[in-house]
Amino acid sequence: MQTENRIHRILFITTILCLLSLICTSVALSADDDQIDWKKARELPRKQRQGQLLTDEEKAYLERARQQRARGRPGRTLPEGQRLPESDQAGKGKETTGMLPITELVDGKYKGQTGGLYGNGMNTPPASHQAAAKKELAKIRPLDANGEPSRDGKVVLISLGMSNTTQEFSQFKRIADADPNKSPGVVIVDCAQGGHVAAQWAYPNKYKRLDRRTGSQRPSPWAVMDERIKNAHVTAGQVQLVWIKQAEMGPANLGQFPKHAQVLQKNIAVILEKLKDRFPNLRIAYLSSRIYAGYAGTPLNPEPYAYESAFSVRWLIEDQMKGKPELNYDPKKGEVKSPLLLWGPYLWGDGIKTRKSDGLVWKREDLAGDGTHPSQSGRRKVAEMLLKFFKTDVNAKDWFIKRAD
Repeated sequence: MQTENRIHRILFITTILCLLSLICTSVALSADDDQIDWKKARELPRKQRQGQLLTDEEKAYLERARQQRARGRPGRTLPEGQRLPESDQAGKGKETTGMLPITELVDGKYKGQTGGLYGNGMNTPPASHQAAAKKELAKIRPLDANGEPSRDGKVVLISLGMSNTTQEFSQFKRIADADPNKSPGVVIVDCAQGGHVAAQWAYPNKYKRLDRRTGSQRPSPWAVMDERIKNAHVTAGQVQLVWIKQAEMGPANLGQFPKHAQVLQKNIAVILEKLKDRFPNLRIAYLSSRIYAGYAGTPLNPEPYAYESAFSVRWLIEDQMKGKPELNYDPKKGEVKSPLLLWGPYLWGDGIKTRKSDGLVWKREDLAGDGTHPSQSGRRKVAEMLLKFFKTDVNAKDWFIKRAD
């Protein structure tokens, strides 16, 4: 019996010692975990953008770096008077930025740029561009599979963009298809795709992506677009309208304003030419910029880059109004390279500060965990803004709303 008790005591003491050893090891590892090599951490997203697969160890390291960034990088000290980089400040999360929606920037300027969706404080197209839009809108009619006018034909509206775009547009499609006022001849097809920002759409052969699950190369976003249109039982000849909401991944790497916005502008111009070449009856492209990103916890696309993407859209429209040949929509003026460009709904509001025109606010719960992608409530907000726009805007409602018999 004494021998048995002695054995039990030895086993108990051994177990306690093992537990203490594990605790000490865990504490040591935890202390080591706080020492993030930020140069290494920054390289990992770049590898992903180039289509390379991360190892499980690299994925875990990147996640720890992101979590530490979201906590404000504990233990990191800065010289007196030095501020965190702009992307780090955005990562902390802000309920407001103090910036004015460009629709409200009537008399002032932002970094040398005037306000207004169409510039110089104007939120509606100038008379000449509105007249051009009216002519293009008059050409929109139900088309058969060959792209010829038909009473039983279809008017196809597609989307093009990245993850935010498909999340929002797919929600819009659900509520629009259920709306009794939508024309039964309008077919809505979500062609936006996660992981495909403007650069990937503009240059799909240059920026090839790998499927993280299979390790195989992902198909071109244009091939996926073709497949989705086919699955919707419509054809390229019936596509007459597109909603584009685009961005670039990690815009801070492209340079401060206006450089990153100019890159986005040029890439969207390339996309527009590809669209017109693919869809000969495409008449109108409605463009929107990003939603509020003040809560962003990663450098994917925080503020002020989300806000500043509105100028990419505006510069494109201004260039078209100036007659730039690469954006020409009028066959009388030369080779047609683009649909006519108009603003769609302007989605940005300064966080919890109420937007004057419609009371829009962006609360933290309207964004997902990363503060960049919309949550379910955020998707619903954009979907409802899209539906309202297409039902009420002078440059959309005539083809979208069901006509009285």
